[in-house]
Amino acid sequence: MSARVGESPRRADGPPKVRGEFAYSSDLNVEGMLWGATVRSPHPYARIVTIDSSAARALLGVHAVLTHKDVPGSKVFGLEIQDQPVLAIDVVRYWGEAVALVAADSPETARRAARLVRVEYEVLQPLTDPEVALTDAAPRLHPDGNVTRHVKIRHGDQDAKADVVVRGEYEIGMQDQAPLGPESGLAIPDGEGGIDLHIATQWLHVDRDQLAECLALPPEKVRLTMAGIGGAFGAREDLSMQAHACLLSLRTGKPVKISYSRPESFVGHVHRHPGKLAYEHGATRDGKLVYVKARVVLDGGAYASSSTAVIANACSFAAGPYECPNATIDGWVVYTNNPPCGAMRGFGSVQNCYAHEAQMDRLAAELGMDPVDLRMRNALRTGSQIITGQAIEGPAPVAELLERVRKFPLPPPHDGGRLDLTQLPGGVSNTTHGEGVRRGVGYAAGFKNIGYSEGFNDYSTARVRLAIVDGRPRAEVHTAAAEVGQGLVTVQAQIAATELGVSEVAVLNADTQVGSAGSSSASRQTYITGGAVKAASEAVRDRVLALARSELGKSGAERLEGDSVVSATGEVIVTLATLLGDEVIEETREFRPRRTHRLDPETGQANAHLQYAFAAHRAVVDVDTELGLVKVVELATAQDVGKAINPQAVEGQLEGGAAQGLGLAVMEEIQLKGGVIRNPSFTDYLLPTILDMPPVRMALLELGDPHSPYGLKGVGEPPTISSGPAIVAAIRAATGLPLTRVPVRPHDIVPPE
Repeated sequence: MSARVGESPRRADGPPKVRGEFAYSSDLNVEGMLWGATVRSPHPYARIVTIDSSAARALLGVHAVLTHKDVPGSKVFGLEIQDQPVLAIDVVRYWGEAVALVAADSPETARRAARLVRVEYEVLQPLTDPEVALTDAAPRLHPDGNVTRHVKIRHGDQDAKADVVVRGEYEIGMQDQAPLGPESGLAIPDGEGGIDLHIATQWLHVDRDQLAECLALPPEKVRLTMAGIGGAFGAREDLSMQAHACLLSLRTGKPVKISYSRPESFVGHVHRHPGKLAYEHGATRDGKLVYVKARVVLDGGAYASSSTAVIANACSFAAGPYECPNATIDGWVVYTNNPPCGAMRGFGSVQNCYAHEAQMDRLAAELGMDPVDLRMRNALRTGSQIITGQAIEGPAPVAELLERVRKFPLPPPHDGGRLDLTQLPGGVSNTTHGEGVRRGVGYAAGFKNIGYSEGFNDYSTARVRLAIVDGRPRAEVHTAAAEVGQGLVTVQAQIAATELGVSEVAVLNADTQVGSAGSSSASRQTYITGGAVKAASEAVRDRVLALARSELGKSGAERLEGDSVVSATGEVIVTLATLLGDEVIEETREFRPRRTHRLDPETGQANAHLQYAFAAHRAVVDVDTELGLVKVVELATAQDVGKAINPQAVEGQLEGGAAQGLGLAVMEEIQLKGGVIRNPSFTDYLLPTILDMPPVRMALLELGDPHSPYGLKGVGEPPTISSGPAIVAAIRAATGLPLTRVPVRPHDIVPPE
């Protein structure tokens, strides 16, 4: 029985994942396949002098060794700017950049052959500081210079004066998406010059279009099918091994599988942009914001990826979810010789939230106000203008969200007479036994856009088919929307079941044999692809009801329910099995949301965004002020989700997003030295475990969006935006330290002597 909108059914992929039976992309296997391996640069910046692959080609079991000369089509690709080579051409711009490819009979032989490829480099001094990259004296890493995009926001009076002014400088470290499934896929030649690629990705059609250009094939000759995925969070928006596997497969005429190791995955996908942000807030003495000024510099790494959109977000939402009549924001994202950065959950709003929320706490302290009261006094509401000049339509319950999290009961204090080491920062390894533990409470609120912005042609396609199978009505839903663990397959089935009133819905595996569904990013799929499934299902429903009226002469007040056509009062008129017989009804529809507009290059003013999502968090932490250890005791959150299509899945998003926020706040950071990643493993790149995650109290508001299907809002990203800043605020409250850099490290709390 397929669940309806608003219910929480068991996910079909849940049991096989729990049992270890789910087939991920790394499990792909066909008879006679070869294994691919990648030769990567050991230098962050160098010119390629020569490549000698003779020893690798001579190795028994090697079928092909390829370089940039073997790329038949476009030698570069990119989501927004085509600047990244499929294989390095004359220069490598980051440590781990792909230089050559090998296909062999076994993964061991492929890796051995890759080590035999001799590349002579002229090593250059890497440019690793984004501030230096902005100077005229810096080497130009790309023909157009080092600035990928400069965004300016000029809102209101640029010379506004305030009674009280606070300033701060903040730094955000580089975070990895850390999907548990490394990049992997299988390319299979069709024998007619085309290729079939089974791949774990976030956007099948944009992959296909980029691949077609690189392979010099028409798009219809490049077919992609979604493979089982082990998380994404933005890491799978860009090409990784897709073109490499296809090139090797077309050259050898055999299926080729590439599966990255964990260290290789750290250089095989983009990361969250590290950033430096300088802020100035001005307010009246009664706590109303007068202006915000900010300078935001993000390190985009060696190639553009989605950096131009990330910096637009970082600037658009730089003032936070607060009314601010005047704003002066300048944001740059620049090229360096660090690993490329791109999409990650929160997409630019994470970096600025740490800064604007720290500033609100500073301002509250300067004014002698409660920090939550200050936020509520300035909270955005329906009709408010954000700093890009766009008015907010629909609910904007920022003040209510803050009040909700403040009213949650606080966790009880430790029982001083019964010491439980497992509850202390550091757990049983805590050597001070709690003498220096101090508790702190912190708050944060954040918001961001949902869906694509700045005039992007956003849409999704869905095909819905209704037929009688084995005597029962069965609906089939086919889209290209990538299921990346968020539960989208279940949501599509719920929508079709709701609109068609049927008990059985099958969601076909996503591929490029149906129109594009866009990316599983920007918290947009339930909105946009859900809208397409709803529209296609409604079209099928209308045809079924038209058939019922034509054959039975009914009034037109009927609906579909319980596998039947029923009257307005719920009386069964005819079963679908009887009505349809052998007839199949199929409809394809596109869903297109309202259009947006590009930010004005001089003022940053525009109706640039489709929808906004708001969230607030309260964090309670214990800090061992002698050891510098932190334990997050509890998180509380409130979020307006518009309409919870699947309430349990929404709760999962809120908890999972908070885990990634916690990670960046206190432990997760890619450590770079001279452009080289020093910790490319899950041993050294620290991730929150079940022992680090606290209980999460939550309040879901379903206030409805007037423009979206069912009134829903995207929910996946806001939990990551304000959870981390709330945790850092709580650590500040416990320690009294300014703590302007994240992640907060033990030596930030207890400086070395």
